[in-house]
Amino acid sequence: MSSAPGRGGEKRELRKRILALRDALPAGLRRDLGTRITATLLKLDAYREAGTVLAYLSFGSEFDTAAFTRDALANGKKLALPRVNRATRDLELFVVRDPEKDVAPGVWGIREPLPGRCAPAALDEIGFVLVPGVAFTRDGARLGYGGGYYDRLLARFASRPALVAAAFSLQVVDAIPLGETDQRIDAVVTEEALYTCA
Repeated sequence: MSSAPGRGGEKRELRKRILALRDALPAGLRRDLGTRITATLLKLDAYREAGTVLAYLSFGSEFDTAAFTRDALANGKKLALPRVNRATRDLELFVVRDPEKDVAPGVWGIREPLPGRCAPAALDEIGFVLVPGVAFTRDGARLGYGGGYYDRLLARFASRPALVAAAFSLQVVDAIPLGETDQRIDAVVTEEALYTCA
């Protein structure tokens, strides 16, 4: 147990450092890199074969998910998006048909589905998850934003879908201190490479 506080401090420092680097990317460059990342994502077999895709609506300096979510809808996929339930500290998933009308700013200003307009999404139908995060390793370790929301969500899947992160290459690091509840992912797509994680 003695290593847990140290690990938490390491995570905070790494999170702070990577977010500063990501925030410093000029908007035009971020857009260009994002276009390259999206092109690779859309070619993935796991994405092309999935009938239901869980994504997120990007916030701040994150990889822009707009083109990805548009492609999913244009290709007849069900698009599921998360909504934060602060009381239970869980993510609730809803099927969104029109991101312009079916979402509104929620917790932390992140756009979330409106439950009155969207039906709940079934976990067992999701075949592909676009996983957000701050930093990733080439072998599938993930550093989130610190709330544990995605770790708890991913642990709920009875049958594991493809878990893929889209990130700028500056977010790929050599090591991340993982805890017992931290979930690993299957692939990381950057503007430079596709890392498939054994």
